[in-house]
Amino acid sequence: MKLIADICVIPIGVGTSVSSYVAACQSIFANHGLICQLHANGTNVEGPWDVVMAALRQCHEQMHEMGAPRVATSVRLGTRNDRVQSMQDKVDSVRHKVRD
Repeated sequence: MKLIADICVIPIGVGTSVSSYVAACQSIFANHGLICQLHANGTNVEGPWDVVMAALRQCHEQMHEMGAPRVATSVRLGTRNDRVQSMQDKVDSVRHKVRD
């Protein structure tokens, strides 16, 4: 099943700057062949359900290896079975309506 997820992985106990942790997760998502769109408060990820979940688990594991004693994640998941739709399709649809 194809999944579009909005993921925010938060390392706890590592100070105020978490960009190196975010970068590590971005690499993990890319290495899993997932389509990603980084945004100010997380990452949108598109791909097969099992692959997205495996990558998210690896993000947690990597953050712990990098020294985070705790990791919290917020996830919003969306699936469709009526048609194929990408993250870009969703953005383009709204942008088209804004222009009208």
